[in-house]
Amino acid sequence: MWGRAVLVVLAAVVAACGPMAGQQQQQLPHLGGAINLFSRYGYLSISMRVVPREDKDLTWIFREPTVDIFRDISLQESVETFSDVTTSGAHVFEGDFHMEFCDNLKQLLQAYFRDFTVERLDRPWRAFTASWSRNALARHMGINSSYVTGQHCYVLVRVARHRVSAKLGPKDPKLEPEEVVEQEVEKVKVGDAPSVNEFVRSYGSHYIASYVTGNSLYQVFVYTPPIYRTIKDRFKTRGITDLSNVELASYFSPWSAEHIGKIQVASGNATVEGWATEHLRINFYLFTYNSLLKLHENASLLRKLDSLLRNEALLQLNLRTLSPAFKDSVKREWFHEVMDNNLKLWEVNL
Repeated sequence: MWGRAVLVVLAAVVAACGPMAGQQQQQLPHLGGAINLFSRYGYLSISMRVVPREDKDLTWIFREPTVDIFRDISLQESVETFSDVTTSGAHVFEGDFHMEFCDNLKQLLQAYFRDFTVERLDRPWRAFTASWSRNALARHMGINSSYVTGQHCYVLVRVARHRVSAKLGPKDPKLEPEEVVEQEVEKVKVGDAPSVNEFVRSYGSHYIASYVTGNSLYQVFVYTPPIYRTIKDRFKTRGITDLSNVELASYFSPWSAEHIGKIQVASGNATVEGWATEHLRINFYLFTYNSLLKLHENASLLRKLDSLLRNEALLQLNLRTLSPAFKDSVKREWFHEVMDNNLKLWEVNL
């Protein structure tokens, strides 16, 4: 029924200047475009549409300033666009279904940003979430703020519809820097960290190697640790396909869950959110609540959802360092050393 279905169980997940400042903001990610991660570390959710926002403008997905530093990028681009309407046949929904068990809040954020990678950054989700207050975190996850502190466990359920997938290929693309970038690379001196920092301020730290856009519905279920461990062990030994509908419904109902979060739309599309509120309501014994689990094996709902989730949010992103601009191996290693030190400082201090 699903195009792709995945069940994941977790055991434990400087302001821009120079050429960077003069770039126009992108409405979509620009393959090969360089960004300065340090200029907005912890605040990337402001310039990339990854969680619901208060603004109603859905015309942009990505507006982080970028600069072109590599030649002939278009010759190495591979872009796949998925059809607006799923063709008839066995698949009624072209997308992914994720259910991730998260022992704590850190794992919940790690799970949400599972498909976002930043080379040489150990905790890439922090680049998006480090600035979030407790209330902002709860709002973005669709749960009450009282459940982002204390001893709680979580299950993240997500349904994602991919619309555009783009990457630089082959696996190790041959990236040649522009002449002006080569001149700046020459100014970088091994043993001189400020020269690396100046290069980053002017041309960025990472480039966009791949991305996927589309939209998704997601929901967070909150549990007390004992009940969570029971359900998690049950899934590990049986799997979702071996559970009865009644048993599955009970695990994701107020009967078991301490709190059931709101169904969220990654893009913040109010029309899709309204559809979910109206059509994903479940009656289970004395309880009435909304749940993404109602989509399980429901071809009619999946087919409708398939058409509702448009190309409005960033679902996956892979950022790689600008090391290809450094052809000299010794200078490239020095660039990595300075980058590593700076990234660790940002991860610790923000």
